[in-house]
Amino acid sequence: MSDALWRPTAPLDNLRCRASLLADIRRFFSEREVLEVEVPVLSRRATSDPHIESISAECSGDKAYLATSPEFGLKRLIAGGFGDCYYLGKAFRNGEAGGRHNPEFTMLEWYRHGWDDHRLMIEVGELLSRLLKITRVCSYSYRALFLQMLGLDPHRATFAELKACVSEKLELSFEPAGRDECLDLLMSHYIEPRMSSGITLLYDFPASQAALARVEKDEQGVPVARRFEAYVGGMELANGYWELTDAAEQLRRFEADQRYRQENDKAVRPFEDRLVEALIAGMPDCAGVALGVDRLVMLACKAERIEQVIAFPIDRA
Repeated sequence: MSDALWRPTAPLDNLRCRASLLADIRRFFSEREVLEVEVPVLSRRATSDPHIESISAECSGDKAYLATSPEFGLKRLIAGGFGDCYYLGKAFRNGEAGGRHNPEFTMLEWYRHGWDDHRLMIEVGELLSRLLKITRVCSYSYRALFLQMLGLDPHRATFAELKACVSEKLELSFEPAGRDECLDLLMSHYIEPRMSSGITLLYDFPASQAALARVEKDEQGVPVARRFEAYVGGMELANGYWELTDAAEQLRRFEADQRYRQENDKAVRPFEDRLVEALIAGMPDCAGVALGVDRLVMLACKAERIEQVIAFPIDRA
């Protein structure tokens, strides 16, 4: 074993920058009277999201899982009568490692009682502007950005039209399997690299990408997901929802995720049925957002890779 592997990968200046940024985040929420809370990072439930994998553990002889997000715990607090609150701490995702990913990472997630996605989107812009000293903030609907950059309506385009656009704009060694894969490829490989250096807020995603957000009709009568994403210079930083509060619909989505996992040879694990119970009990209207802190530090430090802003990435952990 090389003796260099004991060393941290992040320089001291970047770790100082990180500490300052964490303090600024806490100051921002303290000024707004949003309460910092803790939720478990070790749970007997796992994510059902077919695109995210939990890391398994063992607790008292039983199977347990490291939290991929504090979302379920925070929503259970909201349903239990807590008001505005946030979590700033660790989350874990299996198989995610690279220039912008580490299996263990730091997440900021917060919820605003009585807010919708558009009001929370404004606060995300205010937080990022303050932390990164950026004044340029632009917001677009998902449709408007696709029309501007690609000349097609992502909500109405057929699969054939989307595949043709992918073939024209991107060089791929495979054919996309469906509409959502086409949209994701166009977003990540064509649109994101062409975003401005400022803050870009994108809202009204396709209804098929709702995850845990509400679905409502937009001004053109098309069902859209009431969720948004925040980018800085094409780097995705945050993903927010006007939260789903319908228990029956939440259960239907969890069960659909489980079926997809089973049909596609993915691990099927216990899903968060306690969130369904919390929704039945009555979770109030709220909006929530998750933000990747390591990527935020990368931008603040002008770092190119995540290991430059965390002391010990997975290969040295």
